[in-house]
Amino acid sequence: MAKILVIDDDRSLLRALRLGLQSEGHEVTTATNGETGLGQTALSQPDVVILDIGLPDMDGLEVCRRIREWSDVPIIILSATGTEHLKVTALDGGANDYVTKPFSMAELEARIRVALRTRSPDVDNPGETEFDVGEIHLDLVHHEASRAGRSIALTAKEFELLSFLARHAGRTCTHQMILRTVWDPGYSMEARYVHAYVHRLRHKLDDENGELVRSVPGVGYVLTTPD
Repeated sequence: MAKILVIDDDRSLLRALRLGLQSEGHEVTTATNGETGLGQTALSQPDVVILDIGLPDMDGLEVCRRIREWSDVPIIILSATGTEHLKVTALDGGANDYVTKPFSMAELEARIRVALRTRSPDVDNPGETEFDVGEIHLDLVHHEASRAGRSIALTAKEFELLSFLARHAGRTCTHQMILRTVWDPGYSMEARYVHAYVHRLRHKLDDENGELVRSVPGVGYVLTTPD
């Protein structure tokens, strides 16, 4: 049927989901925290991820957002909270569906079927989890960056900015494009945020002259590629 990854710290629920999903013919793997779940998503390349919001090491919404940086795998959120605001936040953050606890196996199985039917054609090839642009190396799963073999300590937002520029290396990324992707659409007019983070990023990359992260005056920035 399908390869399913369940990320939840409730071991009783994990056992119940494993038994229930396996009885439907699915191949099931599990993780009890967000960091392990991110690694399992990259390694096992599941067809569907079932993700709890309340994880011990990081918020499930953060896990969802980080998976979305490099994979289009369908994500079904599990939560004990069914507020409209949280549902909207989860769906806007990249989740495909939202299931409120308690739920029946029949309901969850139906949601999985919908996710499998509506997944994008290239889900089975979710893309690289590591890539290089010149001297820059990025590990999207572990949020690690280096330049010419030297590890670079970046905050989460700095890493997102560098990753976005790297995906579009050689092309100009406008302030609005960066803000809408790295922040959210509500920040689309706040170009000063981009300027501040690019300044910090250049400092950490030893790029004070802006030769690597080049400014396009009045428009945005471009990560230069090797000649």
